[in-house]
Amino acid sequence: MANALVKFTRLIQDSQDYGSDDEHMVSRVFFDLTFGDKKYENLSVDIKQQVGSSFETSPLEISSPIGYNGPFNHQEFQNAVEKYYRSLVGSVGFGIHISGGSTNIRMRNNTFIQEMTVHFSVQKDGPAW
Repeated sequence: MANALVKFTRLIQDSQDYGSDDEHMVSRVFFDLTFGDKKYENLSVDIKQQVGSSFETSPLEISSPIGYNGPFNHQEFQNAVEKYYRSLVGSVGFGIHISGGSTNIRMRNNTFIQEMTVHFSVQKDGPAW
């Protein structure tokens, strides 16, 4: 087992550049990954969410990292991405605080610069993306 360090650096929320349309909001989270003695910078994942769904509870579809295909712990990483995203957008969000049953609010191309660091274990010879 080896430790992975992920440092989330920014979020671009609901961008047509990443595939947002009338049915789905697509956001992109940028991060750096340190795994063993190697550092991978400016990686990203896309987050897809149904338009009008709850920012706090609706399922999020999280892509594989763009720019990295080595060993990884997908479940731990997905949990961390979800926590990061929900910490910035929604009723408990630091960036956009939305509460009170409003389901038809849509704001596009919001950029949040907020760091969050997480650690998790990865099998060196385990599954890759």
